[in-house]
Amino acid sequence: MEKKCKEQLSLALKGSIIRNETLDELKPLLWYGLTDGAVVHLESIGKDSIKKIESLNKLLEYLKRKKSYIPCYAVRKEQNLCNSSAIGEKMNDLVVSSRQKHNGMSWSKKGSLGLATITAIKRNKENDKWFETKCLDFKLVA
Repeated sequence: MEKKCKEQLSLALKGSIIRNETLDELKPLLWYGLTDGAVVHLESIGKDSIKKIESLNKLLEYLKRKKSYIPCYAVRKEQNLCNSSAIGEKMNDLVVSSRQKHNGMSWSKKGSLGLATITAIKRNKENDKWFETKCLDFKLVA
């Protein structure tokens, strides 16, 4: 989240001082999951500080679109939960990317989802159960 904000603010604002000040004000809002506050703060940036409005709008649209997926990172930290997408990214690499990217193939959304589903079932050793009963065991892993 910080990286995304830093990149877009670098493109949107005039100078690193303004960018860093804005980022310093934005980070606590996002840490506590206060996406609406972050949007209000970004919308209040003076026009004289903006170099590229399209980049600022791109960040605003991203925050609005992803609002329901942006957690309160402070609570997650308190509960010793992961605040990184590294595990999800690695699983995507194992389940989707290694098979569907860089092989000169193109995939429809439906075909990609189907292949990813079957690959995930196989990786989780649930294939026998799925093909026999059409049921899966869902287990949370800490």
